Amino acid sequence: MIDDTGTIEEFLAHHSADVEEAIRKAAATEILPRFRRLAEHEVDQKSGPHDLVTDADRLAERFLTEELSALLPGSVVVGEEAVHANPATYDAIRGDAPVWIIDPVDGTRQFVHGNDGFCTLVALAHRGTVLASWTYAPVRDQFATAVRGQGAFLDGERLFAGPPEPGRDLAVAVSHPDYTTEEQKRALRALWTDGVAPRSCGSAGLEYLAIARGETDAVAFSWEAAWDHAAGLLLVEEAGGAHLTLTGEPFRITGGNALPFTAARDATTARKVGELLRTAS
Repeated sequence: MIDDTGTIEEFLAHHSADVEEAIRKAAATEILPRFRRLAEHEVDQKSGPHDLVTDADRLAERFLTEELSALLPGSVVVGEEAVHANPATYDAIRGDAPVWIIDPVDGTRQFVHGNDGFCTLVALAHRGTVLASWTYAPVRDQFATAVRGQGAFLDGERLFAGPPEPGRDLAVAVSHPDYTTEEQKRALRALWTDGVAPRSCGSAGLEYLAIARGETDAVAFSWEAAWDHAAGLLLVEEAGGAHLTLTGEPFRITGGNALPFTAARDATTARKVGELLRTAS
């Protein structure tokens, strides 16, 4: 049983490439063969018409669960589809064992409609702290990684988000209204103001990657499912960015966050977006 961060850091030093290989294999085996080839019986609804799941989601998560658990003995897995089947499995994020947090197809709606804007997200966390992340957009052939304290990388090139260009409206990706409460809608509407250019978000993982690359300035999200945020938030942090909830605290993958929250390419932008959200909440 792995029970301390030092041992996990040793694991990452020796096996990060093995994690990447497992993710690439999951995509090659279970996701890409179904891209633009999904049969009607391979797509289901979960909570509603905007919350889809496919055979690619289920089978890729099963593949990664087996591979990653074997790579790190004593670890547990919190995957989106497993939690949908048994919500109690989410509690492992707050436990003492190292936990793999998996979103097998982030952006399932895009995947179903044949759009390449989806990715596979994997994070490794321990006692509420995300220690490493992997973001893979297989159709775009982009692979981003981050290890806490060691920087963020896209296809081997280090990422630095940097501050937004002075004088330009802030480009902010915002939760789709279908996923927000009335109170959250009021907070998010504060972003429709001078100096901000909001738009509906796509795949959360790819939005975080866009921040880390300095292509998007911030996001404002209204939900806290760890599989959507864990990998991307570490990527943003390691690229020099920051994230804040409505109370001004960093987002916690263990839950209980004041929503909506923001992540941005630098701390100044995060504070600005957070202040706007608070004025209307």
